[in-house]
Amino acid sequence: MSLVDELLKEYEHVIESVALIPSDGGRFEVEVDGKLVYSKLQTNRHAEAGEVLKLISKMVK
Repeated sequence: MSLVDELLKEYEHVIESVALIPSDGGRFEVEVDGKLVYSKLQTNRHAEAGEVLKLISKMVK
């Protein structure tokens, strides 16, 4: 399951939209309401399965 699928499954009642924005340099960053939730550039690794969803869950609660 993709990150977008996970987000929509868990938060479809509160998400108005999801945007995937292509970038360069191996970037993979997730922001919620303008706040950085996860950055591949900062961690120097890909997110584990479910990791980003858990970070977002902490923000919404």
